[in-house]
Amino acid sequence: MTAPAAAEAGLDAGELIARVRAYNPRTNARLLSEAFDYGRAMHEGQFRHSGEPYFTHPVAVAEILAGQRLDDATIATALLHDTVEDTKSTHAEIERRFGAEIAALVDGVTKLTNLQLSSTETQQAENFRKLFIAMSKDVRVILVKLADRLHNMRTIKAMRPEKQAKKARETMDIYAPLAGRMGMQWMREELEDLAFRVLNPEGRASIMRRFITLQKAAGDVVPRITGDMRLELEKVGIEAEVFGRAKKPYSIWRKMQEKQLAFSRLSDIYGFRVITDSEMDCYRALGAIHQRWRAVPGRFKDYISQPKSNGYRSIHTTVSGRDGKRVEVQIRTREMHDVAEAGVAAHWSYKDGVRAENPFAVDPTKWVAQLTEQFDAEDDHESFLEAVKLEMYSDKVFCFTPKGDVVKLPRGATPIDYGFAIHTRIGSACVGAKVDGLRVPLWTRLKNGQSVEIITAEGQVPQPAWLDIAITGKARAAIRKSLREQDRARFVRLGRELARSAFENLGKKATDKTLETAAKKLRLGGRDEVLARLGSAELTARDVVEAVYPDLAPEPTEEIDTRRAVVGLGPGQNFKRAPCCQPLPGERIVGIARRGRGVEVHAIDCEALAAFEDQPARWMDLHWSAGTHPPVYTVSLDVTIGNDAGVLGRICTLIGEQKANISDLKFVDRKPDFYRLLIDVDLRDAEHLHSVVSALEAESDVAAVDRFRDPSAAGPSEARAS
Repeated sequence: MTAPAAAEAGLDAGELIARVRAYNPRTNARLLSEAFDYGRAMHEGQFRHSGEPYFTHPVAVAEILAGQRLDDATIATALLHDTVEDTKSTHAEIERRFGAEIAALVDGVTKLTNLQLSSTETQQAENFRKLFIAMSKDVRVILVKLADRLHNMRTIKAMRPEKQAKKARETMDIYAPLAGRMGMQWMREELEDLAFRVLNPEGRASIMRRFITLQKAAGDVVPRITGDMRLELEKVGIEAEVFGRAKKPYSIWRKMQEKQLAFSRLSDIYGFRVITDSEMDCYRALGAIHQRWRAVPGRFKDYISQPKSNGYRSIHTTVSGRDGKRVEVQIRTREMHDVAEAGVAAHWSYKDGVRAENPFAVDPTKWVAQLTEQFDAEDDHESFLEAVKLEMYSDKVFCFTPKGDVVKLPRGATPIDYGFAIHTRIGSACVGAKVDGLRVPLWTRLKNGQSVEIITAEGQVPQPAWLDIAITGKARAAIRKSLREQDRARFVRLGRELARSAFENLGKKATDKTLETAAKKLRLGGRDEVLARLGSAELTARDVVEAVYPDLAPEPTEEIDTRRAVVGLGPGQNFKRAPCCQPLPGERIVGIARRGRGVEVHAIDCEALAAFEDQPARWMDLHWSAGTHPPVYTVSLDVTIGNDAGVLGRICTLIGEQKANISDLKFVDRKPDFYRLLIDVDLRDAEHLHSVVSALEAESDVAAVDRFRDPSAAGPSEARAS
C-alpha cells in the first residue's frame, strides 16, 4: 500500500468516538477528539514498514480496546501511547493537555515498551518482574500493551523475517500467557495463533488443510450441533444463546503434541458456548445437554462454584455423540461471559453509559496483590519466577523436589518424565514414586505444586511400557536409546549362538579372535558389532564365515529335505519338533528318545527337559544340518497390538514381506485399546525368526512381541508313558 492510499486506512476520529459512544453515551468526546488530533499531528510524516501512516497503528489499538468497552482514559492512552517514545512530545506536555491520569498511563506504556523483554529462560524472571511492577501501578497499562502487541502481530508480515521470529517467540512466551492469566482467553488464542503462523507455518497450514478435508467429508457440523442444542434447551424452557466454532489451529496443534495424537484421532476440535439468563439455568442447561449426549468422564469442571482467581466462571463439559465425535461445551450467564471475554478488563467496562457493575469482575488491585503477596519481589529472584510461572502457565506443571527445587514439566507429565527431567540416571533407574509422601503408580498425572520423590533401584532399566507413560521428548528419547541398547545386548547373545553353530558346522570355533578378524574384513567396529548384526539378521552366518574362511564357506545349495534336517539320529529314526519349545534350525537342540515314537527334538533351554533329568540314557546329542532349510518350521508369536483400524492388516503384511507364512492366528485377549493374539508363523531358521520379530518391533502400533513357549504342551515323560 502506498503512503497516500494508506492515509485513508483506519477509523477517523468521528468513527472511533461513535464506537465508544455506542457503549458509553456519556463519553468525553472532546477528550478523545483532542487525543486523536494530537496523536495524528505528532506522528505526521511517520510510516510503518507496510507503508501505511504510522498513526493507523495507535488508532487500531484504540479500536481493539473500544471493542472491550474500556473507559475514556484507556482509549486516549491508546491514541497517545507512542508519542513520548517516537515523537517530540514529552510527559509534561501530555500531562498539561490531557491530565495526570492519562499522562501516567502513557508513561507506563512507554516504560513497558522500552523494556528489553527476552523469551530466553534466563531472562524470564526479570521480564515478569517488570511486567508485574507496571501492572501493580495500573493494570490498564498492560491492557494497552497487549492490544498494541495484538495489532503488531496482525500486521507482522511487513517486518523482516528475523524480526518476525523474535516478536513471535516473545509473544508466545510472554504476552499470550499474560493475556490468558488476565482472563482474556480470546486474546491469548489469537496471539498464539498469530505467533504459530510465523514460528511454524507448515504446521499451521497442515491443520488448515485437514480442517478443509474434514468439512468436505462431514460437512460443517457447527450449525447442525448448534441447532440441536437450541432445540434441547427449548424443550425444557431455557432461554439461551448458543454459539459454536472450530478451535484455533494452534490450540489443535498443542493438543496433538500433548496427547501425541494424529489429527484424525483428535476428537474435541469444536467448541460451543451456551449463554443463559441465570446461574440456575446454567445447571438446567447442563442437565439437558447431558440427557441428550453422553458426558465424557474426567472432562467436567465447575468454575461457577469454584471460580478462577481472575474472576472466570463457567461450566465446562465434553460430550460425545453417536458418531463418537467429542465437542466441548461451556455454559455461563451473560455477566459471566462478559468477564470470560474481557477478563480483568471487565472492571473498567462500560454498559449503557455507566461503569458496568458486574458482580463477577475482579478488582485489579486485589488481583495483582494476590499474585504478588506470596513472594518478595525485591530479593528472591528464583521464588518470584517460580510463583509467577505457577500462576501464568496453566498448560505447565511445576513440581517440587524433596529439597524444594522446582521442576517444570508440560501438563499431563508423569513421575517418569519428572525423573528424566532431573537426570537420565534417575529416570532410568525409576521403580516407583511418591507424591506428597504417598506412593503412586508411574502413570499418575502430576499437578501444580506437588512434591515428588523418585524411588530408584540398582539394576533397573527403562521398560518398553514407559513409552506409553512418558510425554516429554527428553524422557522418550532416553527410553528409546536404552531400549535399543538392551536390544543390542540381546542380539549379541543370539548372534554369538548363531556364530557358534555356523563355525562348528565347519569344524571351527567362533573365538573372540576369529570374530575380530571377521569384523576387520567386514569393516565393522569389533566383534560385538558383528554379533549384534548377526543376531538382528542384518548379517547372515554365511557372511561371517566367509569373511574369515572364504574357501570353507558352504556354497548355496538346494533346500534341505525336512527328513534330513537333523544330524545325529540313529538309522531309520525319525524326529518330531517338540511343541513346547518349537526349536528352529540354527538353535542348539537335544533329542529325547521315545519308544515307538522316534525322537522328540527340544531346544537346549526348554523347561520341559527337566522331566528327563533322571533319564540320561534317553538324551541324544543332535544338531541341525548346515545349509538352507525350507520355511516350514512353525513358531508361535505372542503379539500385542493397538486396537485401531488397519493395524492387524499391517502386521500381516509385515510378516509376509519377510517371506514368512501365517499358518494360524487367534485372539487371546481383547481390550478397548489393545488386542493380544497368537500368530503361528512358518519359518526357515533362527535368523528368519529374528528378521520377522525385528520388523514387528519397528512397527509403532505393536506394543510387544514375544516368542510363545508352552511347557504344558510337552508330551508325557517316558516313565508316565510306559
